[in-house]
Amino acid sequence: MPENSAASGEITVETVQHLAGLARIALTDEEVATLTSELGSIVRNIAKVSEVTTPDIPATSHPIPLSNVTRPDVIADVLTQEQALSGAPDEFDGRFRVSAILGEEQ
Repeated sequence: MPENSAASGEITVETVQHLAGLARIALTDEEVATLTSELGSIVRNIAKVSEVTTPDIPATSHPIPLSNVTRPDVIADVLTQEQALSGAPDEFDGRFRVSAILGEEQ
Protein backbone atom coordinates (compact mmCIF):
# COMPACT_ATOMS: atom_id res chain seq x y z
CA MET A 1 0.00 0.00 0.00
CA PRO A 2 1.16 3.55 -0.46
CA GLU A 3 3.45 4.48 2.45
CA ASN A 4 1.78 7.76 3.46
CA SER A 5 -1.68 6.25 3.94
CA ALA A 6 -0.43 3.13 5.71
CA ALA A 7 1.47 5.12 8.31
CA SER A 8 -1.41 7.49 9.08
CA GLY A 9 -4.21 4.93 8.89
CA GLU A 10 -5.93 7.11 6.31
CA ILE A 11 -7.73 5.50 3.38
CA THR A 12 -6.92 7.32 0.15
CA VAL A 13 -7.96 6.84 -3.45
CA GLU A 14 -4.53 5.35 -4.07
CA THR A 15 -5.03 2.87 -1.21
CA VAL A 16 -8.36 1.69 -2.63
CA GLN A 17 -6.91 1.41 -6.14
CA HIS A 18 -3.96 -0.57 -4.78
CA LEU A 19 -6.25 -2.96 -2.88
CA ALA A 20 -8.49 -3.36 -5.93
CA GLY A 21 -5.43 -4.24 -7.99
CA LEU A 22 -4.31 -6.85 -5.45
CA ALA A 23 -7.81 -8.35 -5.47
CA ARG A 24 -7.95 -8.10 -9.27
CA ILE A 25 -11.19 -6.13 -9.07
CA ALA A 26 -11.98 -3.52 -11.70
CA LEU A 27 -13.56 -0.45 -10.10
CA THR A 28 -15.04 2.64 -11.70
CA ASP A 29 -13.99 6.08 -10.47
CA GLU A 30 -17.36 6.35 -8.72
CA GLU A 31 -16.85 3.01 -6.94
CA VAL A 32 -13.35 4.05 -5.87
CA ALA A 33 -14.70 7.30 -4.43
CA THR A 34 -17.51 5.49 -2.59
CA LEU A 35 -15.18 2.83 -1.19
CA THR A 36 -12.62 5.44 -0.15
CA SER A 37 -15.28 7.21 1.90
CA GLU A 38 -16.80 4.04 3.36
CA LEU A 39 -13.49 2.38 4.23
CA GLY A 40 -12.24 5.64 5.74
CA SER A 41 -15.31 5.75 7.96
CA ILE A 42 -14.76 2.14 9.03
CA VAL A 43 -11.10 2.79 9.90
CA ARG A 44 -12.04 5.91 11.92
CA ASN A 45 -14.70 3.97 13.83
CA ILE A 46 -12.26 1.16 14.60
CA ALA A 47 -9.77 3.75 15.85
CA LYS A 48 -12.43 5.19 18.19
CA VAL A 49 -13.20 1.75 19.61
CA SER A 50 -9.48 1.08 20.04
CA GLU A 51 -9.15 4.24 22.17
CA VAL A 52 -11.52 2.90 24.82
CA THR A 53 -9.64 1.74 27.90
CA THR A 54 -10.86 -1.57 29.25
CA PRO A 55 -8.38 -2.69 31.93
CA ASP A 56 -10.98 -4.61 33.95
CA ILE A 57 -12.58 -6.39 31.01
CA PRO A 58 -10.91 -9.63 29.91
CA ALA A 59 -10.42 -10.24 26.21
CA THR A 60 -12.79 -12.74 24.64
CA SER A 61 -12.30 -14.87 21.59
CA HIS A 62 -16.03 -15.50 21.19
CA PRO A 63 -18.96 -13.76 22.89
CA ILE A 64 -21.06 -16.91 23.22
CA PRO A 65 -19.77 -20.22 24.60
CA LEU A 66 -19.41 -22.70 21.78
CA SER A 67 -20.86 -26.17 22.05
CA ASN A 68 -21.38 -29.11 19.74
CA VAL A 69 -24.94 -28.96 18.40
CA THR A 70 -24.75 -32.01 16.18
CA ARG A 71 -26.39 -35.30 16.95
CA PRO A 72 -24.31 -38.14 18.38
CA ASP A 73 -22.42 -40.23 15.83
CA VAL A 74 -24.27 -43.50 16.28
CA ILE A 75 -24.28 -46.40 13.84
CA ALA A 76 -27.85 -47.06 12.69
CA ASP A 77 -29.63 -49.21 10.16
CA VAL A 78 -29.02 -47.96 6.64
CA LEU A 79 -30.68 -48.60 3.31
CA THR A 80 -29.24 -51.19 0.99
CA GLN A 81 -28.36 -50.05 -2.50
CA GLU A 82 -31.52 -51.74 -3.82
CA GLN A 83 -33.71 -50.01 -1.23
CA ALA A 84 -32.19 -46.62 -1.96
CA LEU A 85 -32.67 -46.99 -5.71
CA SER A 86 -36.16 -48.52 -5.46
CA GLY A 87 -37.90 -45.13 -5.51
CA ALA A 88 -35.58 -43.50 -8.03
CA PRO A 89 -37.14 -42.46 -11.34
CA ASP A 90 -34.04 -43.69 -13.17
CA GLU A 91 -30.86 -45.55 -12.26
CA PHE A 92 -27.77 -46.71 -14.11
CA ASP A 93 -25.09 -49.12 -12.97
CA GLY A 94 -26.29 -49.02 -9.36
CA ARG A 95 -26.41 -45.22 -9.16
CA PHE A 96 -29.05 -42.52 -9.41
CA ARG A 97 -29.28 -41.19 -12.97
CA VAL A 98 -30.03 -37.49 -13.23
CA SER A 99 -30.29 -35.09 -16.13
CA ALA A 100 -27.15 -33.25 -17.15
CA ILE A 101 -27.17 -29.69 -15.84
CA LEU A 102 -23.97 -28.32 -17.32
CA GLY A 103 -24.65 -29.15 -20.95
CA GLU A 104 -22.08 -31.92 -21.02
CA GLU A 105 -22.53 -34.63 -23.61
CA GLN A 106 -22.76 -38.23 -22.40
